[in-house]
Amino acid sequence: MAERLADPEEVRAHLVAAARAGTALTYSEMLERLGYHFSRPKMRQLCAVLGDVDRDAEARGEPELAVLVVRQSDGIPGQGWWVAGGARSRGYEGPWEGPDAARFIRRVQGETFAFWQSGNGTVPRRGAR
Repeated sequence: MAERLADPEEVRAHLVAAARAGTALTYSEMLERLGYHFSRPKMRQLCAVLGDVDRDAEARGEPELAVLVVRQSDGIPGQGWWVAGGARSRGYEGPWEGPDAARFIRRVQGETFAFWQSGNGTVPRRGAR
């Protein structure tokens, strides 16, 4: 079995820190934080780890974090995020690039930012005191 690029918990820690800071990371930035230079093979390995991170987040009742890893060119996650069902699970059937995709991604990222910036990782329910 091939060695993993990184421990999913390490990747999660970087992404939670980014979410708390209200910022997305490019694939290159994420790889750099893990001690690698950008390459397509490393990016593909990172995407596999991101899938693990999101499955673990779902099991914990947390919002997805992989949506915070984006292409430098347009600030939108790559094809793997879309194919894995990140958009479909939210009812989005639009394009994976362009202004509609960017608006959708900003909304999903905003939900993730709000969750992690809420102090204890939860967003107060509407009407809660």
